[in-house]
Amino acid sequence: MTVRDAYAARPAIWPMQALRMVAAMHVAALLLQAVTAGMLMSAPGGSTSHFASGIALAVVGVAHVAVALMVRPPGGGRARYVVPPAVLLAMTAVAGVLGVLGVTAVHVPMGVMMFGGGVAQLGRVMSRP
Repeated sequence: MTVRDAYAARPAIWPMQALRMVAAMHVAALLLQAVTAGMLMSAPGGSTSHFASGIALAVVGVAHVAVALMVRPPGGGRARYVVPPAVLLAMTAVAGVLGVLGVTAVHVPMGVMMFGGGVAQLGRVMSRP
């Protein structure tokens, strides 16, 4: 086995590093969404910042799914890193619709569940070597 063969057989490190980075960004965006929700309750212009951070959360969610797809091995394989961000992205869309409709009784607990799911995904990604 030559050095070239050893490097060719080794999987790329950058996709997993990118997944760690985007998972951390996703948790940070979820936390920012909670902060702007508090601003929504206390400041007159809080709805604009909550809406803008919701759009940023959706963009980070799409990036999270895209990077998770890059980590998945070629030719298929387990989707253990793809399913959680896809579920978070779907929950983001549903929570956005519920927020616009004013259904805060479901919107707020869903946001808390999303933050918990984001932290769980971050822990899962960070624990992998």
